[in-house]
Amino acid sequence: MTPFAWGMLIGWVSGLAVIAVAGTVVYRRITLLQARARESQRLAQLGILTSGLAHEIKNPLSTIGLNLQLLKEDLPPDDPNRPRLVSRLNSVVREAARLKDILDDFMRFAGRIELEMVPVDVGSLLEDLVDFFSPQAQLNRVQLRLRKPPTPIVAKIDERHLKQTILNLMINATQAMTDGGDLMLSAKRDGNEVVIDVIDTGPGIDADHLPRIFDAYYSTKPGGTGLGLAIAKRIVDGHGGSIAVQSQTGKGTDFTIRLPAVS
Repeated sequence: MTPFAWGMLIGWVSGLAVIAVAGTVVYRRITLLQARARESQRLAQLGILTSGLAHEIKNPLSTIGLNLQLLKEDLPPDDPNRPRLVSRLNSVVREAARLKDILDDFMRFAGRIELEMVPVDVGSLLEDLVDFFSPQAQLNRVQLRLRKPPTPIVAKIDERHLKQTILNLMINATQAMTDGGDLMLSAKRDGNEVVIDVIDTGPGIDADHLPRIFDAYYSTKPGGTGLGLAIAKRIVDGHGGSIAVQSQTGKGTDFTIRLPAVS
């Protein structure tokens, strides 16, 4: 065989080897994508089933709560056992209400979040929240402050969902500051992002808890569902943004939301 023929043969073999390797890589990628598609479909079906189940549980739970209230009202006022029975009924009513809250949070977390994105001045949004929350802050001896940017900074957001997210952070901070404290909201422009901070002077979050703070059903608050921050993260992620937390025990907590700014 001539040197030219040998060269042609080696070239062919090398080419076939490259094609075989490329084919193997493509096949593996296709297999992986198919597996992911099947898993996504399974999770979607599971989400529909669990949301339906939660909805079906919620309806009779509301009926149970209503009938417990009616039972309490039907107790004879002169019955010597009334105080004991009312106390027990109140305990069941509270637990039924707590279960309803858990289901509501679950349905918000598992359901599809529809965002209606429009340009909004974030400074004005925070000003509205401060006006709305001021009476609650005063009742809890919390000094509420706003660091508003000197000029408007605009982000394309779903105003209702983002307001609810920030309000939940404010409520959590207020509940953590049992002896009162300071709660500050601020907004600023940082390059192509709008940065929102919710800062409190509460007890802070233990460093061991911080890595899991946004995980579903992870809560350090007694009676908490563990879904509030998970829902907040999902909403912020849906805006193409990010949410992070910095905290130091005994010195307070800072939740930072970053959103794409409108040029």
